[in-house]
Amino acid sequence: MDYAIVLLVGTLAGTLGGIIGTGSSLMLMPVLVLLYGPQQAVPVMAIGAVMGNLGRVLAWRREIVWRACAAYCLTAVPAAALGVRTLLILPPRAVEIALGLFFLAMIPARRWMARHQFAFSLLHLALIGAPIGFLTGIVVSTGPITVPVFLGHGLERGSFLGTEAAASVAVYAAKVGSFQAFGALPAAVVLQGLIAGAALMSGAFLARPLVLSLTPAAMRLLIDGLMLCSGTALLWAAFR
Repeated sequence: MDYAIVLLVGTLAGTLGGIIGTGSSLMLMPVLVLLYGPQQAVPVMAIGAVMGNLGRVLAWRREIVWRACAAYCLTAVPAAALGVRTLLILPPRAVEIALGLFFLAMIPARRWMARHQFAFSLLHLALIGAPIGFLTGIVVSTGPITVPVFLGHGLERGSFLGTEAAASVAVYAAKVGSFQAFGALPAAVVLQGLIAGAALMSGAFLARPLVLSLTPAAMRLLIDGLMLCSGTALLWAAFR
């Protein structure tokens, strides 16, 4: 039954992430936390995120801007590995609280960044990759931050979805490698991650025909709604 729930929610989450460039981790992570606990849910989601983003890379492979991807990954990948090490020494309840508060805090932060309409150069992408990569190593998903960052570089629609996903594949692969190095990837976690990843990947392909149908305003509302629901659910899990 647990696997069936992950497959169902994962497919829906992958479809949503394939449309707006983020949200799959925000939607699936609370389910994984409730089923497996916060510390096991993070490596499961890391494996799932690699596969889900790989699905988006394959769907939009011809429109990826590889220079932007490389500039961001230059600092984000090593920082993500450091974030994983920080995560593994934190108590589970602290992880749940941090996840919930982070998602809720991203609602005003994303709106603030959008209002100021930053134009990010390749240098900016490299500089901002380190803190975002570190946060990704700890809090599972920083999609609400990377969305305005890559959009601020002038990417849109297919080029945005593909480039952001390619960068995320590298960052989450570093997370998975770090979990393996620290002995946090037993066989059960790998299996759970592959199930979650298969669902997310299928959702990415289901989303492709729907990408052009969403207005920017509707996309922003979807992102904010997901962060509100996921943050609240994780805080409830921490204090239940």
